[in-house]
Order: sequence, then C-alpha cells, then structure tokens
Amino acid sequence: MSLFEGLMLITSIHILAAASPGPDFILVSQQTLANGKKAGVMCSIGIALGLSVHIIYSALGLAAVIASSEIALWVIKLLGGFYLLYLGLQCVKIKAIKPNEEKVNVSHPSMQRSYFKMVGLGFLCNALNPKAPIYFVALFTIVLSPDMPFVHIVIYGLWMMLIQLVWFTCVALLLSQPRINLAFQSFSHWLNRILGSAMILMGLKVLLTKIN
Repeated sequence: MSLFEGLMLITSIHILAAASPGPDFILVSQQTLANGKKAGVMCSIGIALGLSVHIIYSALGLAAVIASSEIALWVIKLLGGFYLLYLGLQCVKIKAIKPNEEKVNVSHPSMQRSYFKMVGLGFLCNALNPKAPIYFVALFTIVLSPDMPFVHIVIYGLWMMLIQLVWFTCVALLLSQPRINLAFQSFSHWLNRILGSAMILMGLKVLLTKIN
C-alpha cells in the first residue's frame, strides 16, 4: 500500500471515528459552552496530543499485546471508567451563572493556568479511552506492514492527530458562535448536568462491561 493510499484509508476511517459521539465530543462541547471558545480549543489540543499515546504504542507493536492482555485491558478499563466518572461529576457540580455575574477576564493568570488544565483534561480523556487499543489494532493492521518505512508511520500518526484536532476545533468554533452559545446559555446549568450525566453513564458502562 502506497503512502497516499494509506492516508486516504486512514482519513476515511478516522474522520468517522472522531465524529462519532463519545467522551471527547462531550468534553469539548461542555467546556466550550461553559468556558468559551479557547477552552474548547485547548481541550481539542489535549485530545489530539492524547492520540499520540495510542499511535506510539501501536507503531511499536504493543497495541496487539494490550488488546489481547486481559490484565492490561482491565487496568485501562478501570482508569478510563473512573476518569469518565470524575469528569461527569465535575460537570454536574458546575453552578448556574447568575445574570448579573461578569465573565472572567481571559487574560487573568489563573485563567491562563486553567487552559493548561483543560489541555490535560483533553489529553487524559483520549489517552485513557479503553476502546482505543482495539481500534488501533484494527486500523494499523490494515495500514501498517513490516517493511513500511518509519517516516510513513510518523506521517500517518501526525495526520491522524491533525484530523482529530481539526474536527474538535471545528466543534468548539461552532458551539462558540454568539447565536448558538447564547441559545445554550439560558439552560447552561441543565446542559452541564445532561452532559455530565452522559459522561457518568459512559464511565459506568466502561466499568460494568465485560472484557471479551
């Protein structure tokens, strides 16, 4: 398979995977609606960086080992499930914004530090996804070959990270549009509870689902 053919195949598969509703989508949506466009973009950057973890161990041939190891999958399952529960509880606990409350100045040092925290949230949300090893085994089995040049693997990995970043940045930009954002602000408190509850349900599903 040529480099171009591999890129086309990865693009068609990974766009569908990135666009499918999941923890990453909920996190970016919640952070954008609650904290603004930059918060959503920071989470998107974190998610793209988190993808590098899966790409690296897949390129090293460890994805198949992880996917076939019940102990490894249980560890990832517990870490990912409890992290989703943590994110969901944080969303549920967000207080409603009163009409007379002023927005925090984004240039404030504490807000700048929180942006780094949002990158970390996105990174862990993606890196601890228990479904990722199986997904990457399936994807890389199709694309990779023993004689593939290392530079091709690097290009595939960077391309997948770029797809992930562009998709979730577009989600953040869309939800931060004044009309859309204003429409959500009137029931933002309940929206946070809904998104948080969805994250909690995902976490519970991860923890309660048996490993095949």
